[in-house]
Amino acid sequence: MKYLLMPLLFLGLVLLPKANSTSTQATADENLSEAVFAGGCFWCMEPPFEKLSGVHAVISGYTGGKIENPTYKQVSRGKTKHTEAIQVRFDPKLVSYETLLNVFWRQINPTDGGGQFVDRGSQYRAEIFYADEEQKKQAQKSKQDLIDSHRFKGKIVTPITALTKFYPAEDYHQDYYKKSPDNYYSYRRGSGRDRYIKKIWGKDHKYEQPATKSSSGYTRPSKKEIKKRLTSLQFNVTQKEGTEPPFRNEYWNNKKQGIYVDIVSGEPLFSSTDKYKSGTGWPSFTKPLDPDHIVEHSDFKLGSKRTEVRSKYGDSHLGHVFPDGPRPTGLRYCINSASLRFIPKEDLKKEGYESFLKLFEK
Repeated sequence: MKYLLMPLLFLGLVLLPKANSTSTQATADENLSEAVFAGGCFWCMEPPFEKLSGVHAVISGYTGGKIENPTYKQVSRGKTKHTEAIQVRFDPKLVSYETLLNVFWRQINPTDGGGQFVDRGSQYRAEIFYADEEQKKQAQKSKQDLIDSHRFKGKIVTPITALTKFYPAEDYHQDYYKKSPDNYYSYRRGSGRDRYIKKIWGKDHKYEQPATKSSSGYTRPSKKEIKKRLTSLQFNVTQKEGTEPPFRNEYWNNKKQGIYVDIVSGEPLFSSTDKYKSGTGWPSFTKPLDPDHIVEHSDFKLGSKRTEVRSKYGDSHLGHVFPDGPRPTGLRYCINSASLRFIPKEDLKKEGYESFLKLFEK
């Protein structure tokens, strides 16, 4: 169990936890759906879902029990009937529930009803919690498909249960793999989860998300196609959240008029009319061209909270936004050139972006 494996892990963190804070909840959006999965330690369940195009937020929490607003301390003792779980908020137009199910089965041992990997007890059980009859139907089908595949020697025992209420966990649990990567990866390696998954699934242990196309026509190709299309630097930046060197990238000093689109999907992101010289060595903008094409996430990779910027349809890592920009917005969108493709003003009509010509009318 996590307490036994790492008794000092939460030193300085659990003294004043904010139990069940709603600050981790994504902004309400009527276009988003929710899916709830339990697969043992919720730290380990967040990353694979957060990487999917069309997923807006993954929240760690508790469900399946009887008491209201349970705390980690209560749940971890196994007395509340709750299990650690994640709530996935997703755009069904960009990522299907079927895809979420395919990712879920690749995170767990479905033949283990007594917990998951090193974490034992019902508070670490694997379970699918459906929100409606359609989710129930798809979950049951995916489970039967798994049984029929004969991939597992033992009986598939993961239950499929109607969702009652999901309670967000304390803030320090949210995005733990980003906030404390050393502790997270040490725990994950020691849990045996990855060894088991790779043994069972082999080269298919990472589910390949199908290509997605938005109603606006912007498409995220398959990972294989993206890798084939991009340079190694572009792939590292957009798909692995890398950072290109300052002052040695394509657009940091570009002064031409035009727009910048996502290198993966082609969705319009920024305009030269909002570009300014920040002195950082990366392209900097005061605002996005279309806020609907920008998604923001909390990023703790460097030990402090930053706001990561990603494209909505391409799900490309673009850079970060900081509150130290010039007027009128006071924002600085610090973006990697490797995430962008520049379309000069004179080529907008030819490339299908004619509607943006009005930005450059005198």
